[in-house]
Amino acid sequence: MSTTPRHQPWDVHRPPSAEGRTFLVTGGNAGIGYFTAEQLAATGAVVVLGSRDRAKAEAAMASVRSRVPGARLRRLGLDLADLPSLKSAVDTLDLDRLDAVVLNAGVALDDPPRRETADGHELMFGTNHLGHFALTRWLAPLLSAAPAGRVVTVGSFAARSERLDLDDPQSTRDYRPKRTYGRSKLAQMCFGFELDRRLRAAGSTVLSVVAHPGGALDSLTPPRAPAGAATRGERLRALPAALLVQGKDAGAWPVVRATLDPEARGGLLWGPRVFKLRGRPRCEPVPSHMTDPAVAARLWAISAELTGTDPDDGFR
Repeated sequence: MSTTPRHQPWDVHRPPSAEGRTFLVTGGNAGIGYFTAEQLAATGAVVVLGSRDRAKAEAAMASVRSRVPGARLRRLGLDLADLPSLKSAVDTLDLDRLDAVVLNAGVALDDPPRRETADGHELMFGTNHLGHFALTRWLAPLLSAAPAGRVVTVGSFAARSERLDLDDPQSTRDYRPKRTYGRSKLAQMCFGFELDRRLRAAGSTVLSVVAHPGGALDSLTPPRAPAGAATRGERLRALPAALLVQGKDAGAWPVVRATLDPEARGGLLWGPRVFKLRGRPRCEPVPSHMTDPAVAARLWAISAELTGTDPDDGFR
C-alpha cells in the first residue's frame, strides 16, 4: 500500500486548475455524481457525464452551466446494467486520452424483491460493481494514454460493516437489500485497492484511489435542478443530523480531492474528516478487510468471468 501524501492545504471551494484535462463521472446526473461533476467543471476541465437517461443528463448539464459559466460538458450514454453495451459506449467517447474516471454510479434498493439486470446479475452487484469492473477494462487504453491517468472508485461508509460472501456474491441464497447494497460497495472498494496493486506491479503510470462521501443526505443538500430540493420541513427536521452528517455537495469533496490532488498516491482512501462522516476531505486508514489479497484475487477472477472480460486489467 502506498504511503500517505504530505498534508498540504486543500480548499474545497477552490480546487486546483485542471484546464486541458478530461474526466468521466459515471452517474453524473444526480447525487454525489452531480456535485462531483459540478465541482470538477469549475476547474476548467472537460467533464463527461455518464448517464443512461438523456433528459436527466441534459438537466444536470444545464444546472452546472448555470453555476459554472463556460463549463465544458459532454454526455455519454452509459448503462452499467447492460454489460454488452459498455465497449461501444466507450468507443463513442472519441478521445485520445482520459485523465480520470470517477466510478460513482450506483443502485440502491430499499425493499425486496431481488431484481436482476438484463444479463441475469443481481441488480446492485451487477450495476455497482460488475458494470464498473467491465467499464474500467474498456477505458484502460484511454487512461494509460494520459500522462497521469486516475481511476477513482466511490465506495460507501456502509461497506465498513460488511464482509463479502464469495460463495454467493449475487445474494441468490440470502437477499437482504441493505446488506446486498453494502456488499456491492465493498466489492467496488476491494476492486479499487486490488487494481492499485496490479497497476503498481505492471509499472503503470495510472493510479487507482478510493473515496467515500461519509454520511450524505438529500435533506441537507443544496437544491439543484436534476435532484430537486428538500422541503422546508425536511430541511428543518434534518438540522440535528447535520452534527454528524452532511449534504451531497460536501459528500463530493473527498471524491474531487481523490481526482485532483497532485500529491495523491495509488491505494489511498479519502473520506470526510469528522468521524469519517462529515467535514473536509482527508486521507484515512484503509480497513484491512478491504485489502485482503486472497479475497481480492478471488473477487477479481469471479468478476472477470461474470463480465466476460480478460482477467488482465488491460493497462500498460
